[in-house]
Amino acid sequence: MAEQSGSDKTESATPKRREEAREKGNVARSGELNSAAVLLMGIAAIYYTGGEIFTNIAQFMKHTYFQIGLVEGSNEGILDQFIVMFKLLRSAVLPILLLIMMGGVLANVSQVGFMLSTKALMPTFSKISPAAGFKRIFSTRTLVETFKGFFKIFILAWFGYSVINKHIDDFSHLSFLTVSESLAVFGEVLFELTIKIGLTIAIMAVADFIYQKYEYEKSLKMSKQEVKDEAKQYEGSNEIKSRQRAMMRSSARKRMMEAVPDATVVVTNPTHIAIALKYDGMSSEAAPIVVAKGKRKIAARIIEIAKEHGVPVIQNKPLAWSLFDTTEIGGEIPVAFYQIVAEVLAQVYRMKQGKVAFA
Repeated sequence: MAEQSGSDKTESATPKRREEAREKGNVARSGELNSAAVLLMGIAAIYYTGGEIFTNIAQFMKHTYFQIGLVEGSNEGILDQFIVMFKLLRSAVLPILLLIMMGGVLANVSQVGFMLSTKALMPTFSKISPAAGFKRIFSTRTLVETFKGFFKIFILAWFGYSVINKHIDDFSHLSFLTVSESLAVFGEVLFELTIKIGLTIAIMAVADFIYQKYEYEKSLKMSKQEVKDEAKQYEGSNEIKSRQRAMMRSSARKRMMEAVPDATVVVTNPTHIAIALKYDGMSSEAAPIVVAKGKRKIAARIIEIAKEHGVPVIQNKPLAWSLFDTTEIGGEIPVAFYQIVAEVLAQVYRMKQGKVAFA
């Protein structure tokens, strides 16, 4: 059968189709959004902790260039100095790294949630097929990614030129400024440049996420025939499960009816409910066990089998209802009913004794 064309796929993806795609790692995700989050978190880290960070960097450089020459030649002295240098460097870069990592994680989780898919890592023929590779190279997605790359380069170049051109007069006077004043000028220019680039990339990231979402929904679309086939498969699966449950109920009912002839007594209500109890009088510790119970037709069948096999049938409406509501097949009767059930068993015993005496 000929492969269905993309134009035939006009139906939205079903929940099953979406779940299968997610298991394969196929989700709507924008790498640009992650990059923008990392960049903006980095800018925020520098802006809010910049003074402390630059102080730590200055201390690190000062210690490196002015104290390293005073280090003793022993291994312990060199190790101590490296530990001090590491602590200074850690204090300088750790806040930035933590915020950047947080930005990347939050951006990813906000898009796809918590997801771990091993199927996406498994090798497939389409990943190494030359034909599939050429198809990916000349696909619309590749063209869009190429355009985004060139556009970002253009944006970076444009903002770099515009900001530097704006502060060209400030740069021309740097030779008349102190080192601190020169660093302040560079910091102002760098901050303005990063803010403009960061906001622009953030806008691009939102647009890219919308595009990725559109492409994702488009890739998941199904044809009318695929939707029908999935519905039939689902209905067939439910039908099989329903049939299996019916067979299990029928088998359980058959086993229950086979246990009625071995019952000691059947308590009824008198026709709506029937409870078959079995009691082993040889054991003083065992309580009576419910071997069968049912309502209406099932109750009538239990009573019929009991009479066929000479099992006593006792009418006791309150006891029948209570046992039906509080017991399960195969389970012992509750302690609260020991006394009244004992009276019923005594009645059964007297009935059997009377039959023996009459005989």
